[in-house]
Amino acid sequence: MKEMEGTSSTRGSRMPDGNHLVAIDTLLAILLTFLASGRVSQMRGKHSIHAPTTVGHPEFERAFRAHANTVENLILYIPLLWIAAFFYGGQLPFWVGLVWIVGRALYVAGYNTNDPSKRAPGAYLGYAALAGLTVLAVLGLLGIQLMPAQA
Repeated sequence: MKEMEGTSSTRGSRMPDGNHLVAIDTLLAILLTFLASGRVSQMRGKHSIHAPTTVGHPEFERAFRAHANTVENLILYIPLLWIAAFFYGGQLPFWVGLVWIVGRALYVAGYNTNDPSKRAPGAYLGYAALAGLTVLAVLGLLGIQLMPAQA
């Protein structure tokens, strides 16, 4: 098969370093979502709550909501992270994205306690990171560069 001009047929070729950083954030976000899902499964077994039931023991409901809220946020986070990276390279979006991951981890941990109000600090951190990524994405779309994009 003839290779197209300007493309590489080498398998496993490296992504630019900036994209590596954003890919790390993406994988960490997916890992966090898997862990939250595992907690839901654990609570289903512990409290004999069979799918598709989504209500039951409060411990299960907290785990279920923490996971569902994380999935709801993930739908916003992933595209915003990659759009911001497209315009600003991986450095700045990586750090803002990492704030989202830390915030989500705090949120899930706080929600899974007997005091769900402890989820608030993580929620605020996560929403601040989403707002930051939104600003970066919009500024990038408008052609406003805060700093030059890094590969």
